[in-house]
Formats: sequence, structure tokens, C-alpha cells
Amino acid sequence: MSIRNARKKIPLWVTTVALALGTMSCAGGGAGGSEQDGGEAADAASSGQRPNIVWVLTDDLSSDLVNYMPHVKAMQKEGTSFSNYTVTNSLCCPSRSSIYTGKFPHNTGVFTNTPPDGGFDTFRGKGNEDKTFATALKGQGYRTAMMGKYLNGYEPDMTVGGQENYVPPGWDEWAVAGNGYKEYDYTLNENGKTVDYGHDPKDYLTDVVNKKGQDFIEDSVKDKKPFVLDISTFAPHGPATAATQDEGKFQDLKLPKPPAFDKTPGDAPEWLKDKKAFTPQQVKQITKTHRKRVRSVQAVDRMIGDLQGKLKKEGVLDNTVFAFASDNGFHMGQYRLMPGKQTAFDTDVNVPLIVTGPGVKQGVTTDAIASNIDICPTFTELGGGTPDARVDGRSLVPLLKGQTPEDWPQAALVEHHGPNHSAKDPDKPRKGSGNPPTYGALRTDKYTYVEYADGSHEYYDRAKDPDMLHNTYGALSEATRKQLAASLKELQECEGSKECTAAARGD
Repeated sequence: MSIRNARKKIPLWVTTVALALGTMSCAGGGAGGSEQDGGEAADAASSGQRPNIVWVLTDDLSSDLVNYMPHVKAMQKEGTSFSNYTVTNSLCCPSRSSIYTGKFPHNTGVFTNTPPDGGFDTFRGKGNEDKTFATALKGQGYRTAMMGKYLNGYEPDMTVGGQENYVPPGWDEWAVAGNGYKEYDYTLNENGKTVDYGHDPKDYLTDVVNKKGQDFIEDSVKDKKPFVLDISTFAPHGPATAATQDEGKFQDLKLPKPPAFDKTPGDAPEWLKDKKAFTPQQVKQITKTHRKRVRSVQAVDRMIGDLQGKLKKEGVLDNTVFAFASDNGFHMGQYRLMPGKQTAFDTDVNVPLIVTGPGVKQGVTTDAIASNIDICPTFTELGGGTPDARVDGRSLVPLLKGQTPEDWPQAALVEHHGPNHSAKDPDKPRKGSGNPPTYGALRTDKYTYVEYADGSHEYYDRAKDPDMLHNTYGALSEATRKQLAASLKELQECEGSKECTAAARGD
């Protein structure tokens, strides 16, 4: 029997007041996020001229899992895929911080999942909560909803700034868990009221937010308002618990073994050197983890189909931009690493981004550089606002229309603080999974350059070496090395879209 103990409900008037006072979001023009005033923005939005937005963000989903998600594969045929979509950090909280704000970790101040250089407390303490796509779109007349996973360190019953059961600014509907990794026996903060869920099949978290998301769509249509729905799943993050109906599936699924499986790159950096070949037991363990991850994303894929079905039933599918992505990737035996993340390899930083909807080119893949700092300005522009010049990213709207501006960025930046030894971090690397030191990395459509705090370097010519097995930094000329180091430094210090675009182009 599940338990739903309603605790104290806190009204959302504080959120409304904060927005009315004119806090800056990732849109220009103050709280309204548009060159129109707030009333005109709301009227234009409610007239149906602006698309709804559904954003499904998964946790630790690597590109290979898309093969087991038929609704996601259908999205690839119906929309635009980004082959060079790179996350600013292969770790949950810093990546999500960049998604919400459109800023690099060096500008959000969030590099890890825990204080002092990461986590919810750092995100909020740096003033980021008033500058998200939620505050932007709410100011533009949208109904906004956040469901599932927010930021590491957020708890449903926490008191922040005197507010019990804290709900951040910008969100009309809020149904967020703290520790929801097990998919059962968790607590949701539902609009300022904490609700406990148990271990019945109906309490499975992905299914719960699926239902709540559909209800939000229905209510928004009834209110005749455009909406943005952010559903952030915990799946397939470990322990990768499957829904009851998926528990017996994929029992004999074979483990993919790409060229980098159980191999280390030539001239590997210090933290990766001297890795021993896997034992049969380790391969068996990786295979088991792979099957669990495949099972856990089945509910996510069904949720996508259900949300699309609900949009169609309500008559708004043709006016809804639907986007799917992951906060970071995940390696599964590549480079002789047990399952994990936090490296600069493509397994960890190059993740799926697929978008469908009105005006979006169908069945195409763009190789233009894109990053999670681009999500906030993209949503802002889709909602009719003008992205704030102080965000680091660029709107992807031109790319969705099949156009690549001449001044488009040519490199993405990855920023990592490590090694990670925090006992409080659910992403603390397990034995053998890889725990790199602090690094900065440049990723273009052709190469990856990595500079470590311990003095190690990597350079992979991915045009010739797509599996990143040959570190050729030692063969580079001194002039090329200096140029790469200067380009990385410029990106690590940039602020604002104009400056960061110039740095990403080497201008």
C-alpha cells in the first residue's frame, strides 16, 4: 500500500512577486523576457501564435540506448537531430545548471554536485534561479511545469529563505523529488506540499510524472495558455530500476563492444594509464548494467509516446516543440573503464538532442556545434522573447529551420572539477569507473583537446580517429599547442553570447 502523507502547503505568491519585481532571466527585457510588455506578451502567447514546449531530459543516457527507444527513433524521422550536441560537464548538476541558465559552469559557479563548487545551494547562492528559461517563459505568458529531478542537493521538504517545502521561482506547477533514483519510496514536493510515495507499481516515478505531465497539458489547454513542460527523469541513472512490466525483458541482450571497449588510448593521460584488461567477471557486470539501463528507459520511451498522444488528443501536437536529450552520457567499458562518466570522451559529453515540432526540419541531422548552454536561449526565442545577451549560448532556432548562421560557434567547452571523492554525491565514481582530475576541453566537429590540471594533455583527431584511441598531442607542433591552449583559455574566461561566440570561433 502506498502512502501519501500530505504535509504543509505553501502558496506560490513569492514566486509571482519575485517575477513582478523584474528579475533578469535568460531572456532580455527584464522579467517579461521580451521587447513587448508583459501584458502584450501574454496576449500574444495565449492567441496560439507561439508553440508549446515539451522538454524530456534523461539522466546518464548514452547515445547507444536510443536504439532501444522506438518513440525516440521516430522523433529522429520526424524532426532534427544534433550529432555534435555537447554538454558543458558530464555530471548532473553542472549540466542541468547550464541547461536552465544558458551559461557555462564558470559563469553559473556550478562545477560539481556538492558544495562548495556545486549542488543546489551553490546554484541558488550564485543567483541563478532568477535567470532560467522558466522565469523567461513565465514572463512571456507561458504556464510552466517542472517534474521529476531538479538539482542535486534539492530536497522536497527543505526550507529556503524562510519558505518551507521550497519551490523555486518561475514554475507554476512543481512535482519534484529529492532522492528518486530507486523510482520507488520517494517524496515529491507537489506545489509546496510534500507527498510520500511507496512501492506499489503505480508509484513508479517515471510513470507518476508521465501522468502528471499529461494532466498539466490538459489543464493548460483548458486555460488556453501556451505551456512549457520540463519532465526530467531519473532513468537510466543507477540503480536503473525498471518498471514492473519491463523487469523480465532483455534477459539475453548482448553487450555492445565498440572499438574502444577494453582498450586504452595510445599515450593515455596519467589518470588513465596502466588500466588492466577486464576480467570475465567485470564484463559480466558491465553486461548486467547494460541490460538494466535498457530496461529502465522503456518507461521513458512509453512516456514520450503517451505525452505525444495526449498532445494530439488535445489538438495541440502540431503547435508543440518536443525536445529530447540527456544531461550527460555514460561509458560502458570503453577505455577499460567500468560504467561511469565525467571524462571528456564522446561517450560522456556527446549526447542525443532530438527536436520535433512546427517549423522544425524533418528527418535531418545537423553537424553544427550545439551545447546545453543553447537550450535556454532556444526556448526563450521559441516563446517569442529575445535571449539575454548575457547568456553564453545561442538560440538553436535557425538550425531547427535548416539554417546555419555564418557566425555560428565552431567549438564547445567542457569544464570539469575533480577528482570526485564526495561521499554525499550519488555520482561518486565507483572503483575502476574513472575519476579524472580537473580539466578543460575543447570539442569541435573534428577534434577534441583536453588540458588537465596535472599537466597532462590529450588531442584526438576524431575525423581520423572517431573512437578516440590515439592521443596525438605529442605529435602537435608547438605553435598548434599554444593556439589550442589560448583558445581554451579564452572560452574558459568568456561571458555572454557575443564574447563566447567569438571565443568559440577563434575570432
